[in-house]
Amino acid sequence: MKKIIYGLFFGDSITYGEYDGVFGGWVDILKRYALQQFHEGNGDELILFNLGIGGETTEGLLKRILHELSARNSADGNLVFLSYGANDLAIKDGIQIVDPEKFKNNMSIAIANAKEFPNEIYLVSILPFSQKIDGVVVSSGKKRINQDVVVYNQILKDLAAEHSLGYIDFYSAFLEDKEILLSADGVHPNEKGYGMMAEVAIPIIEKYL
Repeated sequence: MKKIIYGLFFGDSITYGEYDGVFGGWVDILKRYALQQFHEGNGDELILFNLGIGGETTEGLLKRILHELSARNSADGNLVFLSYGANDLAIKDGIQIVDPEKFKNNMSIAIANAKEFPNEIYLVSILPFSQKIDGVVVSSGKKRINQDVVVYNQILKDLAAEHSLGYIDFYSAFLEDKEILLSADGVHPNEKGYGMMAEVAIPIIEKYL
């Protein structure tokens, strides 16, 4: 009997797929791929839910993760992807929105929440920012610094190792070519960037198809 597995993608506007008017972002590319594989008769059914909310930090995640997991809990198992940090590390009015210690604590709680369900959990790295906005206050009043990305990604790597979780390293995939993979705002990927993210992630979801 074929299994029905749910994949839940928590995150911010990059998870949601903002600025990608062609493919709808990396999660939507994966969604279409999983559906195609199922209709071609290749294995189990993997239903993916894009739960990205623009501007969300780990503070917002903690308010909803248990509700979302409860509402979408497959008896055959769930994949949970946690993609946070780009908004947490932003500086507004001279203060980091969610500092590294609080970020680590929030992610630890989210991981504990996800472990209450029969889940495979993946932590997703933060992307590098374009050189043109590195350390620059943009129109939203926020400033993001690439060195902070390194610090927060290390927290994610350490948590993944500590809890034996998967880690998806989009940061390394983008680093060399970030100026051609990011959109004009220097934060969100463009269509090419989202396509690159999907390429990195497809081998992961293929394990469950």
